[in-house]
Amino acid sequence: MFLTIGTTGTPERPATDLGFLLHKHPDNAQAFSTSYGTAHVLYPEADAERCTAALLLEVDAVALVRRGKGKGRGGAPDAALAQYVNDRPYAASSLLAVALSAVFSSAMRGVCAAKPELPAQARPLRVEIPALPARGGPGLVHALFEPLGWRVSAEPVSLDARFPQWGDSRYVSLTLRSETLTVAEALRHLYVLLPVLDDAKHYWVSADEVDKLLRAGAGWLPDHPEQKLITSRFLSRRWSLTRQAMERLELVRLAEADDSEVEDIDNAVEAVEAGEAVEAEAGKPEHETQEKPAPLAEQRRDAVVAALTRAGAARVLDLGCGQGQLVQTLLKNPRFTEIVGVDVSMRALTIASRRLKLDRMGERQASRVRLLQGSLAYTDTRLKGYDAAVLSEVIEHLDLPRLPALEYAVFGSARPRTVLVTTPNVEYNVRWESLPAGHVRHGDHRFEWTRREFRAWAASIAERHGYDVEFVPVGPEDPEVGPPTQMAVFEMHATGAQNKNTRPENAGNGNAGNENAGNVPEKNEKNKKNEKSEKSEKEAKAA
Repeated sequence: MFLTIGTTGTPERPATDLGFLLHKHPDNAQAFSTSYGTAHVLYPEADAERCTAALLLEVDAVALVRRGKGKGRGGAPDAALAQYVNDRPYAASSLLAVALSAVFSSAMRGVCAAKPELPAQARPLRVEIPALPARGGPGLVHALFEPLGWRVSAEPVSLDARFPQWGDSRYVSLTLRSETLTVAEALRHLYVLLPVLDDAKHYWVSADEVDKLLRAGAGWLPDHPEQKLITSRFLSRRWSLTRQAMERLELVRLAEADDSEVEDIDNAVEAVEAGEAVEAEAGKPEHETQEKPAPLAEQRRDAVVAALTRAGAARVLDLGCGQGQLVQTLLKNPRFTEIVGVDVSMRALTIASRRLKLDRMGERQASRVRLLQGSLAYTDTRLKGYDAAVLSEVIEHLDLPRLPALEYAVFGSARPRTVLVTTPNVEYNVRWESLPAGHVRHGDHRFEWTRREFRAWAASIAERHGYDVEFVPVGPEDPEVGPPTQMAVFEMHATGAQNKNTRPENAGNGNAGNENAGNVPEKNEKNKKNEKSEKSEKEAKAA
C-alpha cells in the first residue's frame, strides 16, 4: 500500500520544508508499528527544488484477520474470496487512512514548532496513489476531490493488460494536484476520502467515529456537495451515527453562515426554560383564596390553537418550535392534519422528539408530524405551501437587524395563508415583582416591544406583503399596561398580492419604535378603504 506527497520550491521557500511540516527528516528512513503491520516513511527525492515523501504500509494479513474477527474489510465483503489473500495489502483503504493519522498526526493538526509559519502556507502539492479502490468509479473520485480545490487524474486500472476485453477493475491510479491547499488540509482530505471511496472499514465503527469525521472535515465538509455520501460511507452506513453527524454538520453550517459560535446557535433549550420560569409569575393570584389561573405559556398555546381553528388551518408550521410544547398540543387536535416543527437548535429538537415519543408513536400519528432543523433567517423551500405558520415567542430572540431577513423568509418566501406572531409586552413587566426594573424577561431576548412598537412593525409587514393584521391580547389584560403577551394575526388578502420590494434589503431596518407607531389601528386603513370602495360600487350597481 503506497502513497506519495510531493512539493516544489525555490531558494527562498525550499521544497524540503515538507520535512518540517510532516515532522519527518528527509535524510532518514523511519518505520512505525501499527496494529496491522508496519508503516515506513522515506523520501525518494529531497532538495530545494523538489521534495517527495512516501508512505509505504506493509500489512500483516494474518493480524488483519485475527484482529478484525470478521468485522469490516478484514472479514467482509472481499474476504469471502479468501481470508488471507485479498487486496488489503495493496489497495489504499481505511488501513492507509489510519496510518496517515498515526504517522502524520501533528501535520494533520497543522502544528510545526520549528517553523510555526509553515502550516498556514499553501504550497504546490502533488499526491499519488497507484492503487485506490473507487466504488463509484472515476466520476465519484472527481466529485469528491474537485470541490476541495484539487485537479484530479483518476485513470482506471485494467483487470489484465493482456486481456483488454475483460475491461477495467474497480481500482484507479490517482494523481491530485493543487497550488491552493496546505499540507494539513491535504492530509485531512485523504484521511476522510480514502475510506469513503473504498466504502468499507477494517474496524468496527463506534460513536467516536463521528468526532473523528467532524475534526478532519472542519472547514470543508459542511459545504461539500457530496456531504451526505461522505458522511454515510465514512460511518459505514450506520444510520444512527450518520444522522447524528449530519445534524452536527448542519449546526456548524448555520453557525458559520450566521458568523457566530455553534454554542450561541444551539441555546434554545435554556432560553425557553428560563423565559417560561419568569412568565409563570404572570398567572400568580394576588390572594391565596383565589383560584390559580393557568400558566401564561399554556394560555398562549390555547390562544394560538383558537386562532388557528378560526382560520381553518389544517397544515401548520411551528417556526422556532423549541422543545415541542406547541407541536404536542396541536397533535392532540385531529383537525390539524400536518404539523411541522422547525428550530435551529438540535438539542431542542432532540428534546422535542423525546417529548412527543416519536420513536414509539403509531404510524398514523407519526405521519402527521415532522421536526426539521433550519434557520428562520434564510428562505427554505420546505416551508412553502402551508395553511398557517406560528412564531410563538421567537422574534425577540433575534437582533433587530435580522428581522427583515425573517420577515422575507416567512412572509415573502414561505407565504402561508395565516401567520401568528406572539411576543412579550414589555409594558407588563412592571407587574412582576421578581423582575428587576429595566430588565427583559430573559437574558437571550434582544429586545422587548411596547404594544405601539409591535403594532407598527406588524402593520408595516402586512402592507408590504399583502396581509391584513389584527391584534389579540394573551393572558390577563391590565387596564394600564395591557396583557403580558401580545399576538398579531396575519391573514393573506384574497388576491395573495404583495409588494415587489419585499426582499430583506427593502424590508426596513427592523426598528418599530417610530413616532407614528401609536397610530396603527387594529387592521390596515388601506384595506378598510378598499372594502368601503367595493361596497359603494356594489350599492351603485344595485341602484
